Amino acid sequence: MMPVIDVQHLTKTYKTYKRGAGMGQTLKSFFQREEVVVHAVNDISFAIGQGEICGMLGPNGAGKSTAIKMLCGALYPTSGEIQVLGYSPARDRKRYVGKIGAVFGQKSQLIWDIPPIDSFHMNKAIYGIANPDFKSRLEELTELLDIAHVIEKPTRVLSLGERMKCEFVMAMLHRPDILFLDEPTIGLDVIAKVKIREFIHQMNKKQNMTCILTTHDLEDVEELAHRVIVINHGDKVFDDSLQQLKLFLGEKKRVNFTFAESVQGTVFDNAYTKVIDRVSDFQITLEVDTAHISISDFIEGISRKHRFSDISVKELPIQQVVMNIYENAGGVSG
Repeated sequence: MMPVIDVQHLTKTYKTYKRGAGMGQTLKSFFQREEVVVHAVNDISFAIGQGEICGMLGPNGAGKSTAIKMLCGALYPTSGEIQVLGYSPARDRKRYVGKIGAVFGQKSQLIWDIPPIDSFHMNKAIYGIANPDFKSRLEELTELLDIAHVIEKPTRVLSLGERMKCEFVMAMLHRPDILFLDEPTIGLDVIAKVKIREFIHQMNKKQNMTCILTTHDLEDVEELAHRVIVINHGDKVFDDSLQQLKLFLGEKKRVNFTFAESVQGTVFDNAYTKVIDRVSDFQITLEVDTAHISISDFIEGISRKHRFSDISVKELPIQQVVMNIYENAGGVSG
């Protein structure tokens, strides 16, 4: 199957200038400035298929948003090639923008002093949406997001969750084939996040819509993404399934024990286990390498030495996996 997004050796560099502190350094910079080249995105390649939801992770300044802006056509690459639905985003922008939608969690498409419904009509005119299509689409989206009762209020009086739902309506009215999401749940409460994630799932399933999601909220990735790309300092350091991401540190589990007796002073660390958290003399969390010992054998071994009243076994938190990839510049590429 041909990819709908094909990125080859994408690079974006910026030139900036270093200037020291103080009046003397400021005056010197008028005559002699040290040029610094910043590689925001450094020779990354990937392809994404129709209907795929791909999470793009990375710390602040990693290059995620720069990559998304180039995919949207808002920035020209310094070098490399991008093909999205057969278009070059920056060169074919006028024809291309009708095929995509974008939601930026920290930048609004809505006009602050007018109701969202007026902004929706503005997008109707921009994208040339026919009246019947606009009416049915608006009704469908507002019902799915449960915001029919707020779209006639001024945008400035809406809650953050209500505004973000309206942002999704703005992005989806023209039925885009690809949706770019940059921190779409930032600042939202738990209920609003769940509603937004459910909506993305429904649109993906109903329209076979392709989504690229950049976020710091790893729950978004776990709930939505089929695949994960990790970018650090402009470089792609991981590109594979979410399951492979979790296996990056090996076949490990976290086991939480509540002991029926004090285990003060007991040493649990060895070749295949280590203590992650010791809340008290009765509550301890251990990390177990299941490549060397099965969970059942491990628990049996603990039970022979100590009595416990409760136990839970969990996957390694994805936060730890991602942090480990950030800290290892080499990473693993798919």
